[in-house]
Amino acid sequence: MQPAMNPTIEIGLSFILFLPWFAILGALYWLFPRQPRHLKRKLFDLAVLVLSIVLSIAGMRWGYAIANPASGAIWKQVLAMLVAYGVFLAVLTVAVPLRRWSMRR
Repeated sequence: MQPAMNPTIEIGLSFILFLPWFAILGALYWLFPRQPRHLKRKLFDLAVLVLSIVLSIAGMRWGYAIANPASGAIWKQVLAMLVAYGVFLAVLTVAVPLRRWSMRR
């Protein structure tokens, strides 16, 4: 029988595995469209990316907490990651038209 995994690592494992994909999506959000590129836009984009990561981590922890333990350890991580990914995409999806609208003003 294998020893149990550290709970902190177990909760964050799926997030760590998805981190490169979050980085790619975050970079695409940051880089496109290329213009205008002023301070207001940079601050807005930075705030959105920080918010998306913070809410993703909160969603991941919530998904892990509500997962049915009878389903197995891997499914707790799968649910946690699906929630985190959904939250990350939801924040970026809302931010794109909001950024466009705020930059026109």
